Amino acid sequence: MKKELELYLHIPFCVRKCAYCDFLSGTADEKMQQEYVDALIGEIHGYRSAYHDRYEITTIFVGGGTPSILTGTQILKIFDALYQSFQVAEGAEITMEVNPGTITNEKLHFWKQAGINRLSIGLQSVNNEELRMLGRIHTYQDFLNTYKAAREYGFQNINVDLISAIPGQTLESWKKTLSTVTELEPEHISAYSLIVEEGTPFYQWYGSSAEAGEEKEYYPLPPDKKGDVHPALPDEDTERAIYELTAELLAQSGYRRYEISNYAKKGYACRHNLGYWERKEYLGIGLGASSLVNHTRYHNTTDYKKYMEGIAEQKEIYEDVEKLALSDEIEEYMFLGLRKMEGISVKEFERQFGKDITDIYKEELEKLESAGLLMRSGDRLSLTSRGINVSNSVFVEFLAPCLNEENR
Repeated sequence: MKKELELYLHIPFCVRKCAYCDFLSGTADEKMQQEYVDALIGEIHGYRSAYHDRYEITTIFVGGGTPSILTGTQILKIFDALYQSFQVAEGAEITMEVNPGTITNEKLHFWKQAGINRLSIGLQSVNNEELRMLGRIHTYQDFLNTYKAAREYGFQNINVDLISAIPGQTLESWKKTLSTVTELEPEHISAYSLIVEEGTPFYQWYGSSAEAGEEKEYYPLPPDKKGDVHPALPDEDTERAIYELTAELLAQSGYRRYEISNYAKKGYACRHNLGYWERKEYLGIGLGASSLVNHTRYHNTTDYKKYMEGIAEQKEIYEDVEKLALSDEIEEYMFLGLRKMEGISVKEFERQFGKDITDIYKEELEKLESAGLLMRSGDRLSLTSRGINVSNSVFVEFLAPCLNEENR
């Protein structure tokens, strides 16, 4: 019987890199894009002998960057290579990330032809000023045009990505974003809180002050826009109110929260992302793409030149190859599984690791339950509402489990 496997394909190109983005992505001309597509197809074909007869692909996710920047023909050729090299299950969930302003009717036609059946559209906000602050290339009207075109082409499973805690954002402006998007009735909504990451323009503007806890009314824009100012990030109380409003309003609109940042109508939870949180095996294809196969975690090189040369010369492109220890797998099972609202199964823990969960985490479980951060319901352990609000603090409790020689 074939094992299940998820595929992730990385397209590292954007029209323009957003000011908050720390993903492996950047701009490229058409020649560079085509060269990368050719290399990607070469990598895909290289997996046929090892994967075609052993695995069945249940989900495919094309992310970036901006995958929709590629031509329809390029996407179709990539998928032709996938279908030749892997056994893709009937009814597999096949997602592609899309940015407004990068689609055409021709692309939609080719995406359908390629078998793509789920789109994830990066809206982030319905407020054009907030979009400008983020460095997005589109307006809300551009998003609407993209969304309507996708619907007209028959895409019946659409996710809309949103970002909260944007500089200058208020509780009311976030409420308007949520209300406006839910009226469109996408099947899925991802609502992430902005994180100021090192190495981004946002970190230059906000990072040091945010870390020091300073409060400022404005922050200077980079030198090319000396006359403008940045509004401040929302304060802690506003962020907390935004967080609570999100869950409340989306629930009222028929979206079930199934993971900390993800909401879906019945039957539309993202199967690919659930696979990550349930630690299913996945293979990453493309520059910097990560994999978890046969208890081994690794990623492709993040160096573009090394990647291109490696594919051309059939050299090793993997980096940070790590055979996971039992303790690593237990940690991941806990902090990834607890991201889901349904939490983790105690019986599944014992089935996978051959140990009673209380033999490993007795003190931690008692501590978190008594603090009202974790709850039991039958076979399952899950975060409480309070636990969700401080989830990172909860997850830390499950790092470095006590696996002495006696209970290994």
